[in-house]
Amino acid sequence: MNALFALTHFGEAASGPAALGISLQSFLIQLITFLIVFLALKKWAFKPIIKMLNDRRELIENGVTLGEKMQAQEAEAEAAAAKKLHNARRQADTILADADTEARQKIQAAEEAAKVRADAMVKEAESQIKQASDRERKRLEKEVVELVSEVSEAVIKEKVDAKKDASLIDQAMRERQTA
Repeated sequence: MNALFALTHFGEAASGPAALGISLQSFLIQLITFLIVFLALKKWAFKPIIKMLNDRRELIENGVTLGEKMQAQEAEAEAAAAKKLHNARRQADTILADADTEARQKIQAAEEAAKVRADAMVKEAESQIKQASDRERKRLEKEVVELVSEVSEAVIKEKVDAKKDASLIDQAMRERQTA
């Protein structure tokens, strides 16, 4: 039947949109359908999709901002750690210098104390030597006096009293020291 319709109208020329094979009625129905689908999508699909995209963009922007903040905090933390390390090294150097100075002072004090002790020991030894020397000198003088007394008694053959004997010995000693 369509074929028959097409053959009967074969010779007639179509005008307007019908010449292109477009029917106004089909076009309007398709336009209305498109608008209904568009409005339905806009209300139920586009808004949630746009909201989801906006939320996602905001989340990404927040992530980027947070990342930048974290990088800044990391740089600050590294700077703070470097500063603390520098301060710690400076304190360690100060402590070592102080310890070195203190050790040198203690060594110097110990050396001075040892010198004082050695000087005291030398003085004590000198004193002991002098005392021993004086004791021995007195002992020797006593022996010499006894020997001189015995010799003079043997030479002059008489007993000399202690006073005369001491004066003779003193005189001999003085002569000996001046000589």
